[in-house]
Amino acid sequence: MSKPSARARLADAAFALFDERGYEQTTVDDIAERAGVGRTTFFRHYRSKEAVIFPDHDRLLGLINDRLATSNHSTALAAVSDAVRLVLLHYVDEGDLARQRYALTSKVAALRDREIASVARYQRLFREFISNWMGDPTESASLRAELMASAVVSAHNHVLRRWLRGESVDPVAEVDEAMREVLVLFPSRIPSEADARGATVVAFRTGRDLDSLLPDLRRLIEGGAER
Repeated sequence: MSKPSARARLADAAFALFDERGYEQTTVDDIAERAGVGRTTFFRHYRSKEAVIFPDHDRLLGLINDRLATSNHSTALAAVSDAVRLVLLHYVDEGDLARQRYALTSKVAALRDREIASVARYQRLFREFISNWMGDPTESASLRAELMASAVVSAHNHVLRRWLRGESVDPVAEVDEAMREVLVLFPSRIPSEADARGATVVAFRTGRDLDSLLPDLRRLIEGGAER
């Protein structure tokens, strides 16, 4: 069996010490000594004691951004679901480490604040993507994009917390179902540029004959296009 990497040993040592002594009472030197490495090695892998606790959010955000960037107008919502699943799988793959983190952040206020700030970064990324997909610069559209992004992140976090508490045996199936619930809240279709260039159809009943009506219809349509 291969020896765990220094990074993994540091994480294991940190969580063990946090459990034994408490987060505030544990120092970087304590962690390095327990892991059998020097202080320099610790800072080669982690920027701070706090950084040991959280996953590599920058890398995860990069992976989400890459997945969203591969989509087009018609596949955008599928990309959102894939991105959410990607984040969930990261935590599931961590296993007990993710559960230890959850227990620790539940007890330490400073770590809860850090977690909330991290969640906001994910929501901002989804909001920007959804806003671009909608292609509508109005304030009301901006609000809809914010609400949609919030729903996406909330669905993921609901399933993740269930799994962390041992309440979900198949979190991937649950998050897929949760995303189906979320996506029905989205507009079924966002008009594209091609739609804007398409024909306008007007239907109503009148006693006038078609030949006398066509010039008025043409003026109406052209007037609407100029506005």
